[in-house]
Amino acid sequence: MNSAALLAAKAYGAASGGAAATTGPQIANANFDFSSMLAQQVSSTVEATKAAETQAAQAVTGKAEMVDVVTAVAAAEVQLETMMAFRDQAIQAYQEIMRMPI
Repeated sequence: MNSAALLAAKAYGAASGGAAATTGPQIANANFDFSSMLAQQVSSTVEATKAAETQAAQAVTGKAEMVDVVTAVAAAEVQLETMMAFRDQAIQAYQEIMRMPI
């Protein structure tokens, strides 16, 4: 799964409350707040990065298994790639809006 598809799946899950629709189109949650979703994504990326750093430091001291380190680093990498994909899509959308005639 590429990062754009992952970003879309996360956004859909956040917007729908995590439950997949079993019937036709659903009305978006009226309380949906894009800025809070973005802040949550950024904070989860930071937390995943901190967890990876903690696991790496524990591995250096011999208190963690290498499998745990690799898993934490992979999770942080996925989070970071998701944020980069979101950034790229936001920049692309901004550029398209700026190209629109007034």
